[in-house]
Amino acid sequence: MKMRFLALSISAALAGCSLAPEYTQPVAPVPADWGERGQPQAGGEQRRAVDIGWRQFFNDARLQRLIELGLENNRDLRVAIQNIEVARAQYGVTRADQFPAIGANAQAARNRVAEGQSPTGQASLGTTYQVNLGVTAFELDLFGRVRNLSQAALAQYLATEEAWRSTHIALVAQIANAYLNERSAEEAWKIADDTLTVRRESFDLVKLRYDAGISSEVELSQAESLVQTAEVAKAVADRNRAQAGNALQLLIGQSLPADLPPARPLSEQRLLADIPAGLSSDLIQQRPDIRAAEQQLLAANASIGAARAAFFPRIALTGSFGTASTQLDGLFGSGSLAWSFIPQISLPIFTAGRNQANLDIAEARNHIAVANYEKSIQQAFREVADGLDAKETLERQIQAQQRVADAARRSFELVDIRYRNGIEGYLQVLDAQREVFNAEQALLSAQTLRLSNLVELYKSLGGGWQETGLTPVAEAPPAVTN
Repeated sequence: MKMRFLALSISAALAGCSLAPEYTQPVAPVPADWGERGQPQAGGEQRRAVDIGWRQFFNDARLQRLIELGLENNRDLRVAIQNIEVARAQYGVTRADQFPAIGANAQAARNRVAEGQSPTGQASLGTTYQVNLGVTAFELDLFGRVRNLSQAALAQYLATEEAWRSTHIALVAQIANAYLNERSAEEAWKIADDTLTVRRESFDLVKLRYDAGISSEVELSQAESLVQTAEVAKAVADRNRAQAGNALQLLIGQSLPADLPPARPLSEQRLLADIPAGLSSDLIQQRPDIRAAEQQLLAANASIGAARAAFFPRIALTGSFGTASTQLDGLFGSGSLAWSFIPQISLPIFTAGRNQANLDIAEARNHIAVANYEKSIQQAFREVADGLDAKETLERQIQAQQRVADAARRSFELVDIRYRNGIEGYLQVLDAQREVFNAEQALLSAQTLRLSNLVELYKSLGGGWQETGLTPVAEAPPAVTN
């Protein structure tokens, strides 16, 4: 009895052991904070990006509807969801190996014994009926091989789920950026169209002056050149507008519905501009791509344990319990009990280096997973740092560019008046028109870049997973307008 108890105790102790190395989260290879650029503005919103729903961050009803459609129809998101199902099923398959598979079978066999094999020297016919419950090759996981494989599969499943979250967040940001680009392309087309109208009017005036002998042929050619340049710019704007719409349709997975809410111009987009970045270590919890990389690291760590266990003996149990009889009506009668118990132990003696090579592969993959994890943190840190740096400089750029555009418009008005009164030549009008067009295009580009940067910063801080946050968010201040 004492020996049996000791054997059971040893088996239980061995069953709880694992040869996987103890997991230690690598130290983040980035600075601990963002410095002054990561501090929120005085009196600004203090909630983290992950706590702000995308409906609160994007308050344009048209954009909200487009994001809804994208989350419903986007094919990349569908693939990510199906990858989760595959990983979940794979984990279920691996986890099932930790439990014995019990099966029932019934069979009937009829055989003939040859004369030379019969004890009586005469050939005979025999029939056997059997009904059994059995376990086939159930492995006693003494060294944690099966358990580590199951843990690795679980980590892979969780990594796939985090990858789906990352795809969800990226899709929200992609749709928002595509919408902003579409709005920017629409406004660029309007600038090109207005410019073409102004230049045609200017050409008509020069043509009248030329016909009256006041303007030279050179001025007429210059005016015509400006018109043709505006025609080219409008053609480019037409193409950009169409392609921006195509990109948006691809992301939402369908054509733009006719019942979408009216679009807001860029100047009326109210994005939340003051999002506190917190500490760089917060990104590990806020960013699903970093959490996915850590799950991959956990899976690689568990795979080392499974590879180490291959060096140790494996014990498998096969057994059955049932009834057997030569008569069908006696199958469940007394004396028909039948059972078998077949333990099997295998010990690797010579594998030509196979087990060591598998262990080397597992350890190398673990080193790769560590590097990928650290790289994902560094990439996230750079994205946030770039967004914080760009936010302040873009604000100053827009303000300066607004002044440039205002000055260019005023300069054109004055030069045009002086030209009509015969004080200035047409060359000055030509230069003034070019300056207005370039200044308006530059201002539009800066406004688009500012909004896109806020979207990217929101995404890089982990925002975009929730549809609505826990508490309302104050509306952002109005953006700089033309």
